[in-house]
Amino acid sequence: MRIGVFLIAAGFPGREPGRVLADTVELIVAAERAGFDEAWIAEHHFMSYGLCPSPTTLAAVAAGRTSRIGLGTAVSVLSTQHPIALAEQAAMLHHLSGGRFTLGVGRGGPWVDVEVFGTGLARFERGFPESLDLLVTALSGGPVKAEGEFFAFREVSVVPPARMRPVVACTSAGTAALAADRGLPMLLGLHVGDAEKAAMVRGYAVRAGGAVPGHVAAAVAHVADSTAEAVGELSRAMPAWLEPGLAGYVAVDGRPRPPRDVGAYVDLLTRIHPVGSADLCAERLARTARETGIQRFLLMVEGAGDPERVLENVRRLGAEVLPRLR
Repeated sequence: MRIGVFLIAAGFPGREPGRVLADTVELIVAAERAGFDEAWIAEHHFMSYGLCPSPTTLAAVAAGRTSRIGLGTAVSVLSTQHPIALAEQAAMLHHLSGGRFTLGVGRGGPWVDVEVFGTGLARFERGFPESLDLLVTALSGGPVKAEGEFFAFREVSVVPPARMRPVVACTSAGTAALAADRGLPMLLGLHVGDAEKAAMVRGYAVRAGGAVPGHVAAAVAHVADSTAEAVGELSRAMPAWLEPGLAGYVAVDGRPRPPRDVGAYVDLLTRIHPVGSADLCAERLARTARETGIQRFLLMVEGAGDPERVLENVRRLGAEVLPRLR
């Protein structure tokens, strides 16, 4: 089992953005010391939910502060950037980190980002397969050219060349089928439980004609002396972050965003994820591995909000939970 941390650079109320970003780097350093295998960083724009607009930049900083831990993006949004430019960044990180970098990519949403960055709604709605194929080709180590709806350019060689296989965030059957057709592993998110994850893995295997190793599952993780204490900490802290944070998802075309009961959402997360005593955290991760076949996890550790408590959470997960799973 390979276990990492998933860092959102969460903008809890009252926290200064520069300090949040600096603390995120320190959490990666702490995660390496605590024995975690990986640290993946989220990308968000124009919102307090997550304060990191460039996970590749933050990963580059973290690469210089660490020596062993794997680094990744969860995820780099393909709908708002050029796939070849992203491939160049990934290739640089691959070489500069000594092969420790994994590129996670996703389609993103119909948010105002596509207006600000000029990629447009059509690119979000129809362009993800084309962007993904160009990215995969660019990271194959050979030349790449485009003759599609959204990209058209002569053959070029990506410099520096690198051979990498991206991971694809999958929140729908359609995206999972896209990943399966290309033999790319899936990243499954926080909002679904073991049954839904297992169903997506089975459907992927059918589509791909067999299992593909390397699928990744994200989970909220928070350890305390008792399960009641852990659940209480997150239930008190997370709504103050999620209420204004999730409101930052503004649709570019005015379409309504489905309402979310934040209290009920936090309750769901604490029920289906490793939130509790060390024994319970280990048991839930082991159960997810058994029921889904996934052996690679990213733990969202920032739910308590307070930077000292978050740092303590990373250290306790490393000292009390990881040994139970190894």
